Parts: sequence; C-alpha cells; structure tokens
Amino acid sequence: MALAERRIRTAAPAAARQGPAGPVALGIGLAVLATLVWSGSFVTSRALGDSVPPVQHAFWRWVVALAVVAPFGARRAWRQRALIRRHLGFVLLASLLGVTVYNTLVNQAGVTTPAANMGMIMAASPVLMALYERAGGVRLGPRRIAGLLIACAGVLLLVGGGASFSAGDLWMIAAACCFGSYSALLRRRPEGLDGAGFLFTTFLFGTVLLLPAQGVSLAVQGGFTPAPDTVLPLLYVGVASSAVAFFAWNKAISLIGPTRAGIVYYLQPVCVALLSWALLAEPTGWAQAGCMALILGGVVLGAGSRT
Repeated sequence: MALAERRIRTAAPAAARQGPAGPVALGIGLAVLATLVWSGSFVTSRALGDSVPPVQHAFWRWVVALAVVAPFGARRAWRQRALIRRHLGFVLLASLLGVTVYNTLVNQAGVTTPAANMGMIMAASPVLMALYERAGGVRLGPRRIAGLLIACAGVLLLVGGGASFSAGDLWMIAAACCFGSYSALLRRRPEGLDGAGFLFTTFLFGTVLLLPAQGVSLAVQGGFTPAPDTVLPLLYVGVASSAVAFFAWNKAISLIGPTRAGIVYYLQPVCVALLSWALLAEPTGWAQAGCMALILGGVVLGAGSRT
C-alpha cells in the first residue's frame, strides 16, 4: 500500500509536467492550419482584384462566413448577450480590426500587389505581436526570441532578394499592423466568452460596420457579375479563410499566446510561395529555398518552448 502511494506521488509531478504538451501541440497545429488556409486567401485576393471591388469582396466574404457560423454561434452569442454587452468595447474593437479593416486592406492590396509580396509582408506581423506581449509583461525567453529573429531574417532576405515594391504594398503593411493588433487583443478576451459565440458576434459586428463602405462602393464602382470565377473564390474565403481559419487562430491564441502563434505565422510566405509555384507556375530559386529554410528553422526553434 505504501509502495503504491509512493508511486502515485512520484507519477503525479511527472504527469503535471507533461500536461501542457497536449494543449501546446494542439495550439501549434491550429495555428499552422489557419496559416495554410490564409495563404490561399492571398492568392484569392489577387485573383479577384480585377473583377470584384475590395470592399464588396470583404462584405460578401463575411456574409458567407456569418451563414456558416450562425448554426453554431448565434445561439451561444444570444445566451451570452449580457456578457457581450459588458465587454462591448472589446468586441467592437476586435470586430473592427479583425473583420472590417484587416481584410478590406488585404483586398485593396490585391488590386496591385502580387500574392507573393502580400504573404511576405504579412509575415512581419508576428514582430508586432511579440512587442505587444512583451509590453504586457510576458517573458519571451531567449529561445523564442532567437526563433523570432531567425524567421524574421528569412523573411527580410526573401523580400530583399528580388520582390518588387509597389504602392499596394503599403496597404499590406497597414494590414499586417492591423492583424498583429487583433491577435494581441485576443489574449484579453473576456473569460467565459464562448469561442463560437465570440466568432459569430465579431463577424456580425464587422459586417455591419462594413455596410456604409459597401453602399459607397456599389454607388461609385457598381456591382460585380456573379460567375464561377467570382463566386467560388468568395465561398473559399467565406468558409475556409473566415469561419475555419479564424476559429482555429483564435483558439490557438488562447492555447499558446500571440507570440508563439505569431512565430508559426512566419510559415505564411513559404506557403504562399509554394502555392504560387504549384498553381501559378511561378519560379522558385535556390535563394528563395534558403530563405524558406531559415523561416522554417525559426518556427521550429521558437514555437516549441518559452525558454
């Protein structure tokens, strides 16, 4: 009996030490999933740049996303309406940054900026996430800082190795700042606010905030013609890039924090480059492959541990 008790006491600390491994692995996996899906959305934004006005692209994206999320999130949001009212400022700011502004800026950039440029510029947003988290008193640790710097160096070398800068890149820089701020804000999500309910609420508020711009766009630019080459991409960004990816990213932030998820987000330019190579037959040279290796190495080094 005494021997059994000693074994239980000995095993308990070991189990406690191993406990966080599951949530961390899940969080990293969800961050990878969101990053992969969002990589495709940059190609989609570029593809629709000439046929669907940026604001209308964003508006219909979120209408589709709302329809997908409503069966899971609407009832939960209604049950938590008192909590949402108490934290209305937080919810509105998250809706504005993550839904209304961010994707509209990405779509505007897609009018003039190649998809590869968009992915590489967006990879700078984890730096802002880390700065926000450090300002909040979170110790990042030397290993994570090293991974952040290595991945960032890979991105800078990739951008400086031949990507041409255009006016649309300024829209992407603004989008990267917006996404970094949104991701850092998620860390302060009110306790008890359900993930699906929060997602539905931000999608709803973000779409409502887009209505004035949607009206102006229709009046000035006119609508677009629904066709397979416009409807199918909108379904992709509405279902996969919005409902699926945002849920995965928000959950990843809650499990591993914005800095560690941000390091995983450095995979974005790698994914976009591979998609461009596979779908658009854009060439990928040895220099790009070397930069991608740096990015991947930084992700592996920095995403796995705080120390």
